[in-house]
Amino acid sequence: MNSQFGLMNVWSQGDLVTKTVALLLLAMSLASWMVIIIKTLDIFKYKRLASETEAFWRSADFAKGVAALSDGADNPLRQLAQQGIEATSHVQQAANPHLHDSFDVSEWITRSLRNTLDEFTAKLQSGLALLASVGSTAPFVGLFGTVWGIYHALLSIGAAGQATIDKVAGPIGESLIMTALGLAVAIPAVLGYNALVRGNKGVLLKLNRFAHDLHAYFVTGARVKSNAHSSNKTEG
Repeated sequence: MNSQFGLMNVWSQGDLVTKTVALLLLAMSLASWMVIIIKTLDIFKYKRLASETEAFWRSADFAKGVAALSDGADNPLRQLAQQGIEATSHVQQAANPHLHDSFDVSEWITRSLRNTLDEFTAKLQSGLALLASVGSTAPFVGLFGTVWGIYHALLSIGAAGQATIDKVAGPIGESLIMTALGLAVAIPAVLGYNALVRGNKGVLLKLNRFAHDLHAYFVTGARVKSNAHSSNKTEG
């Protein structure tokens, strides 16, 4: 029974098109799971790094705050802090007039921090296009395999000259497996895409807040105090 029906029978009895569709779905599934796993680990890592903001602002000075951040070129907090320092130094030490020197300190720091955030956002969202493509195309790839399998099943039934249930159930059921495979590939891709988008928004929210505080620090010399911080300070 198991040797006559199922995935192995679909593969053994399928032609070149059926096997190509099955391999394509397998490749799409593997690529989707690789993206989901890698990007999920990245989100957990960046959330852990983003939690270092309070340690940064509790430091005695800016240099010690930067030292309190985790080392590594992929730490977005350290990148923002260093970019802010470089932008401030550039504006203050620029001796020769350039086109970009027409910006004041606030505008130049804002532009520099925004460029860093945009680069990190593009890095954080890499791979999501693949999940979106797999989630939208995998069901149709599976449906194509189903239609192709049913077509060949009907040809076989026509050649046999009779359409009894035992001759119809096997080939048609095996063809419908391709639709199930397409859905099995698409559903995790869609769910993974939605989960990663939500995770990315949480990380970017914290980074934008940190960049806003950095901007205020470089322009005014102090971090912007939120209502929660102000109320806690008043109560204390």
